[in-house]
Amino acid sequence: MSEKITSNKAPEPVGAYPHARRVGNLLFLSGVGPRQRGSKEIPGVTLNDKGDIVAYDIEKQCHSVFQNVKLILEASGAKWENLVDVVVFLTNMKSDFKAFNKIYAEYFKENQPCRTTVEVNVLPTPIAIELKCIAYLP
Repeated sequence: MSEKITSNKAPEPVGAYPHARRVGNLLFLSGVGPRQRGSKEIPGVTLNDKGDIVAYDIEKQCHSVFQNVKLILEASGAKWENLVDVVVFLTNMKSDFKAFNKIYAEYFKENQPCRTTVEVNVLPTPIAIELKCIAYLP
């Protein structure tokens, strides 16, 4: 048995999937980006008339992504400290990894989940970072 979880504070999913799914005492979060609920605007992103990224601030996107993960965890009955695995997707590893890694270390001073960071060509919306997380529910 599994339970679908949707947060009324995190940004709406861009497809047919829940924010998270609970299976036993594990919580699997769908990919989480930096968008804000009720808006198509993305913190730290400037788009041209065609919707292509012309500039972005990876630091603003990182803070927004971490906030969105926190909102989904809270809606699921979990806490930040319950994260056990984080997969990070960056669209520009060379330019963004150093800043991302610095901000990540600020958020994960106490709890240090396993982490994998990979570069991808593109993400479903005009963002530079997305997280895929697993947490446990005590």
